[in-house]
Amino acid sequence: MKRLRALSLVLVLTVLSSITIVYAEETKTSGYASVDVMSNYVWRGQKLSNSVVVQPSVGITYGVFGANIWANYDSDSKIDEGDGHGEFTETDLTLTYTRSRDNWTFGAGYIYYALNNANDTQEFYLSVSYDILLKPALTVYYDFDEGNGAFIVASIGHSFEVAKGINWNLGASASYNINNKVMGFDKDGDEFSNFYNAEISTSLNMPVWKAVSITPKIAYSFPLSNDSEDAIKAISDDGKKDIFYGGINLTLNF
Repeated sequence: MKRLRALSLVLVLTVLSSITIVYAEETKTSGYASVDVMSNYVWRGQKLSNSVVVQPSVGITYGVFGANIWANYDSDSKIDEGDGHGEFTETDLTLTYTRSRDNWTFGAGYIYYALNNANDTQEFYLSVSYDILLKPALTVYYDFDEGNGAFIVASIGHSFEVAKGINWNLGASASYNINNKVMGFDKDGDEFSNFYNAEISTSLNMPVWKAVSITPKIAYSFPLSNDSEDAIKAISDDGKKDIFYGGINLTLNF
């Protein structure tokens, strides 16, 4: 029911945005539809599947505002034991606000996580980035629902044009958990504040036809503290702490 409410909200926002376009054509509007096929579902260093996942996403921006709906389909879900097929395990709704000034970009947003195998939860976030060589960015998430804590991600990245229209992307990030219960517990079963995980990634963005692009990508994630190692091992499907995963993305921009 909660997932249906989230989906209904996105549909309403999309329709309202489309209607507004008719009366304010000068406002920049864009949209996209994409799908990722990944070896595993990995979120903030947690391995949340034990097989291939399919992750569709649809988003629209109108001026400084945006809305997105994203879902995870687990091809080997164990939520309903014995049914012999995969299922959707998560649907997320994200609402965003973004402004740029000179080389700075500031953002704020809201995320609703509709989950099948856990209680739904919600986050607000604030972000800032600076457009220089490594494009440093900092995002602070605050879970005001199930997590009742914060999560901070610092990242850098760079893109190289290796051929006409083809970009090779490199990225790295590190995170810090602040008593966010969604991120797990230490060996004593307590919430904790400590460094959480780091991730390095690479991808190759290739246009294939007009507004369609395809992007193969790989990433490696690992814990940054003993507390996060205990938490990640307890949450991850196979109990592992270091995770190497990859997949491919197909995106249509409109």
